Amino acid sequence: MTPDYRQIIDGETWAFIARSEACYPPDTATRSVAEQRDFYNAMCRAFHVPHPPGVTACDRMAGRVPVRDYSLGGGAAHILFFHGGGFVVGGLDSHDDICAELCAGTGFDLTAVDYRLAPEHVFPADFDDAMAAWEDLGARVSGPIVLVGDSAGGTLCAGLSHALRGAARRPSGQVLVYPALGLSPESTSMELHAEAPMLTRAECLYYRKIRVGGDASLLDDPRCMPLRAESFAGLPPSIVISVECDPVAGDGRTYATAIANAGGAAQWRSEPGLVHGYLRARHSVERARVSFRRIVAAISALGSGATPGTRSNPRRSEPQRR
Repeated sequence: MTPDYRQIIDGETWAFIARSEACYPPDTATRSVAEQRDFYNAMCRAFHVPHPPGVTACDRMAGRVPVRDYSLGGGAAHILFFHGGGFVVGGLDSHDDICAELCAGTGFDLTAVDYRLAPEHVFPADFDDAMAAWEDLGARVSGPIVLVGDSAGGTLCAGLSHALRGAARRPSGQVLVYPALGLSPESTSMELHAEAPMLTRAECLYYRKIRVGGDASLLDDPRCMPLRAESFAGLPPSIVISVECDPVAGDGRTYATAIANAGGAAQWRSEPGLVHGYLRARHSVERARVSFRRIVAAISALGSGATPGTRSNPRRSEPQRR
């Protein structure tokens, strides 16, 4: 049965959804990738707010990968941030104000990564850029590094954490916000929220296909789809935040449970009544504002060496069928 989103989602969030959808024409799905990027960038500009006082930003190259460094004057840890956008849209500007506010809220310096996008560059190009950014940052800073990403960016964080399990230098933690980690069409959340506002099952499968250039065998690589891993041992302390009205909601719960079952530290939360992409609503929707504060607190805790418990908030979201 399709959820009654009119009952689940509050008026503030519906206003955010309407404002977001106003940036997209009805035939967006049939437009070229270049046009889709233009629509997405326009939407991000519509929600953009000025940087908090004192935060500086500077673009540079991490080897071959463009990055943007944010600073409030240092801190006990460093954030390595990967933006969402289905591996097709987004970049340094799309999440610029979000990154500046994470820097200000935690006091940690932050490096945002402009990894290559599909369809021009299919997996593992995005992962290779994530690894290059990690190696560059590791050579520059000696303190803890916390991986943070939303949606596709959360996927990259988890893939990177998997690849670094046996490395001498590993992430001190990861914070994943509405991540897509398996994208199984048969998962409970994919079926339940197939027509959710802001992200549908059809769109998830479109992004999954375009990321790998149609080569489904690449989806078995845990650097691409982290839930395909054979073992979840050795992963860093993880805080995973899903949203109730989202086809990928089950991915986060399944992932956190797998880490905990393997003896690791993980905490999962489902944010009630929120939708995919809600980070842009943090200034207009109270639920999103509160959740963003929790994200800042989670990053601060992991950067300071705290270990999350294995508590979860299972309200309404369902685990994947494995």
